Amino acid sequence: MENRQKISSHGFRAESSFQSQKLEKECKKNWDLFYKRNKTKFFKDRNWTTREFTDLLSLDDTKILLEVGCGVGNFIFPLLEVCQAKYIYACDFSSEAVKLLRQNPLYSEDVMKGFTCDITTDDIFTTVQENSVDIITLIFVLSAIHPEKFPKVLDNLQRLLKPGGVVLFRDYGRNDMAQWRFRDSCKLSDNFYARQDGTRSYFFSDSETHDLFQAAGFTTQQNAYVHRQTVNVKESVDVKRTFVQGIYQKS
Repeated sequence: MENRQKISSHGFRAESSFQSQKLEKECKKNWDLFYKRNKTKFFKDRNWTTREFTDLLSLDDTKILLEVGCGVGNFIFPLLEVCQAKYIYACDFSSEAVKLLRQNPLYSEDVMKGFTCDITTDDIFTTVQENSVDIITLIFVLSAIHPEKFPKVLDNLQRLLKPGGVVLFRDYGRNDMAQWRFRDSCKLSDNFYARQDGTRSYFFSDSETHDLFQAAGFTTQQNAYVHRQTVNVKESVDVKRTFVQGIYQKS
């Protein structure tokens, strides 16, 4: 028992190493099951994105946008109501999510292309050319990926962007309410947890995101904690949320 409780050189609890490997192997399956179960009803539309990221308002018929982790379109379809881009690429790890995206009445390949992609590999380059994208959104996506793969993801985004292009980033911040709800048995490594459905969540510090993007060759335009209050009077919910938000530019 004593040996099982030791911490490995990778930061994982020894008793969690098998579980961690299993979750990594079954990651796509777990996200497909998530969307088969929840369909389009789980996430709310992200109408706040143009308020938080004014760069999106600069979209016009000369600019190309890529959304990494598009889900069922909670970001893309509200954006289409207020902005126009030359073209939009929307990719997700889950083929079930992309199928639901394509079933939306607003979906048209005249203005966008939804496709399945593992952003931790070179899959993306079979659909999107290097140095071709003006804006990439990475919103509540990186946290679902194994931390060891963060550098590869950001390197891919760097390759996809045109010089001067930007990544718009928001994700879970360190000590967010959601982090404290995880039990110790759910912890895979420092700040990295498994949910009951097999999906995972990482919690970032602002200094960590700055260093990750800088190491990938980005210049930081914005990088800070964002604090929000979630209130639901009907369900007696009143909690503070902590996110990390950033804008990073390809030099």
